[in-house]
Amino acid sequence: MILVHAEAERSIRNAVVRMHNIQRPEVCSRPDYAVKLFKSGFNCAQSVFAAYADLFGLDFETSLKMSGALGGGVGRMREVCGAVLSMSLVAGLKEGNANPEDEEAKAHIYELVRKMSDMFRERQGSIICREILGIEGMEESSRPSVRTPEFYSSRPCAGIIKCAAQIIDEVLFSKE
Repeated sequence: MILVHAEAERSIRNAVVRMHNIQRPEVCSRPDYAVKLFKSGFNCAQSVFAAYADLFGLDFETSLKMSGALGGGVGRMREVCGAVLSMSLVAGLKEGNANPEDEEAKAHIYELVRKMSDMFRERQGSIICREILGIEGMEESSRPSVRTPEFYSSRPCAGIIKCAAQIIDEVLFSKE
């Protein structure tokens, strides 16, 4: 019985992913696409990361799974903003290192992430989710808020997501 329930849940989840597999129109900027993903129900981290994943050969579903736990300031603990974390993931895919002995490459990616985080902090006032949202401490529940028109209008998240994606474009892709 439990196995059947788990299989049904997985099947429903996969159908939802397919349903939300919103293709980025060629005329739509990646920052606008990230906002569109957020407004379709994905969290901040997923929205930013999935907007760029195709550039690195990652499929939509994998990008959502990789970044999903980072939403809400990591598992809704309201620590570092999920959009900031996804900026770091995209930077790592674009310019990260895979050689543990390459100290220059390590320094380069750390410098790049700090630069992007500083830009975000300048524009948003903080990189900490709870400070951006103006709430105290961690959420009591790990359950995400229900996405309603009121939710979207009461949160600055769409603008924060767009800001993070704009920084990605400026820092990582402006020369291309």
